[in-house]
Amino acid sequence: MTAPPEVLPAGGAASAAWLLFAIPALSAVVLFLAGKRANAWGHWLGVGSVLASFALGVVIFVQTLGVAPEQRTTEVSLYSWIASGTLDVDFGLRIDPLSLTFVLLITGVGSLIHIYSVGYMAPHEGAEPSSDSSRRRFFAQLNLFVAAMLVLVLGNNFVLLYLGWEGVGLASYLLIGFYQDRPSAATAAKKAFLMNRVGDVGLALAIFLLWLELGTLQYTEVFARIGELGGGTVLAITLLLLLGACGKSGQFPLQAWLPDAMEGPTPVSALIHAATMVTAGVYLIARTNPIYDLSATGRVVVALIGVVTLLIGAIIGCAYDDIKKVLAYSTVSQIGYMILAVGLGPAGYALGIFHLLTHGFFKAGLFLGAGSVMHAMNDDVNMRNFGGLGRRMPITFVTFGLGYLALIGFPFLSGYFSKDAIIEAAFGQEGWQGWVYGGAATLAAGLTAFYMTRLMIMTFFGEERWQKLTAPDGEHYHPHESPPVMTGPMIVLAIGSVFAGFVLSAVGLNQWLAPSLGELEESTHGVLPHALVPWLVLAFSALGVLVAYLVVGRRPTPVERPEPVSLPVRAARRDLYANAVNETVIERPGIWLTRALVFLDNRGVDGLVNGLAAGLGGGSARLRRLQTGFVRSYALSMLGGSVFVVAALLAVRFA
Repeated sequence: MTAPPEVLPAGGAASAAWLLFAIPALSAVVLFLAGKRANAWGHWLGVGSVLASFALGVVIFVQTLGVAPEQRTTEVSLYSWIASGTLDVDFGLRIDPLSLTFVLLITGVGSLIHIYSVGYMAPHEGAEPSSDSSRRRFFAQLNLFVAAMLVLVLGNNFVLLYLGWEGVGLASYLLIGFYQDRPSAATAAKKAFLMNRVGDVGLALAIFLLWLELGTLQYTEVFARIGELGGGTVLAITLLLLLGACGKSGQFPLQAWLPDAMEGPTPVSALIHAATMVTAGVYLIARTNPIYDLSATGRVVVALIGVVTLLIGAIIGCAYDDIKKVLAYSTVSQIGYMILAVGLGPAGYALGIFHLLTHGFFKAGLFLGAGSVMHAMNDDVNMRNFGGLGRRMPITFVTFGLGYLALIGFPFLSGYFSKDAIIEAAFGQEGWQGWVYGGAATLAAGLTAFYMTRLMIMTFFGEERWQKLTAPDGEHYHPHESPPVMTGPMIVLAIGSVFAGFVLSAVGLNQWLAPSLGELEESTHGVLPHALVPWLVLAFSALGVLVAYLVVGRRPTPVERPEPVSLPVRAARRDLYANAVNETVIERPGIWLTRALVFLDNRGVDGLVNGLAAGLGGGSARLRRLQTGFVRSYALSMLGGSVFVVAALLAVRFA
């Protein structure tokens, strides 16, 4: 394990790092409290606040870049937050290459999503005045989301991380359920909230265990002393941290909430799936790399979870007709690649962050492109109702197409540099791990090419099936290009989809992250030569594209989904029965346990107390009847008692 870098006191722009999250947080407060007075300008306040944080983040980044690598980790202590007995937690920030990388991603891509949202959430002509209030509320919640995520990545201790962790959970609940009149949105929001609570319990237990064993929750102190703990304790901490990561990042077995999050407005999907919430789990494991360096078993479990999840997401993505859910399962799969990478330890920490950054560009662009299609198609998400939109929406087509090529790993686009690097590192492992990790990642690359090519063909090519249909809202389709406020961010993200991978690789992202993650260890062995891996991945991706063309591109796409379907397709359309498993293993036993406890409480605890009270009440009522107030009754009672006592004494005497 590499020694933690020296922590230097903050100086210059870094001392104002608290403004990074304070600005969007203050904007959210203003938008929540200003009411209708902010309807006309609230959305621009929301955009400006995130742009201001991005500008400040760039200044801090440039300042940090200008110093030696060993001086790039600084801390800002704002005030003593929690002081209770021996527990002393500062509200402090850690400014280092890892946190700054996330700051630029969150605020940079987040700013583009905010700008796009101005057009996407604009009230339609003839809309009710409440639409303006809804847009203001939407931007308030977006600002809250960004602020919470910045707290999460900037905190210098586990308690502050947990504060941001719960903050993004709250913001996601509000945004997923934004359309409050839709029961499906309310259900999806509750599902996300509850499933995340499972992961949050794991993170909380890990924090409790660290405090119990080390008596501190500051990153610098925990990472310096983690070697004092036994192997079993370290393994338990790594597994609990992984459980937290699975909840936030939608990894197996807590992945079922993520596709349902599509019930929120499309910009929310872009923000959650590309720049903020689902990257939190990857950040958590990367940030705690000194702990994982001490547990080989913990790293293997992390990598296996990533492998299982990337396959689950890729398989299910092949079967859906909902454009947003295809992209959602694509996110599940791509986050699986990142989790696999950080599970490789020093050979993959930086590669996971590399793919996280490139994915932030092309996945945000894909979601915004999907939103542009929905904007043009009366909010319809069924790809079977699309077709031929490339001719009607040229900017959306080109920007979405570049994101598609980056995602499938087209040579020299962003995904090619980052995803292929992870697959090479996976094959670089020895023994069964190399074959399992590398083989699964390569297979998923082929499946990704299949489902994304299918999406492209069904949406932008072929017959204009929408001309013969009526939209879900009863109106006719009139596809058109989105306004510049929406296409502008899409163009910027498309440029990032093309060049981000090359640029990040050329400028030395791995060296930039080394003070936070350690030096990247390149494997010299493995089950396959490094030179062969890119060709193997390219062959699988090309095969996926070819199969999609043969299955979908050569024949007209039926508007109605063909029935019956094979068992694998039926299973994929049912999310590989993840919801059924959750209901069987967790929900129903939980309901039964709750009912049993309620019965025990009502009939057992309450029954005992109520029965005792009823017995005393009934007995006292009967005894009260003996108090008649007549002397003759009392004399008769005394006589009867005397006779009874004499009889008892005689019986004892002559027994």
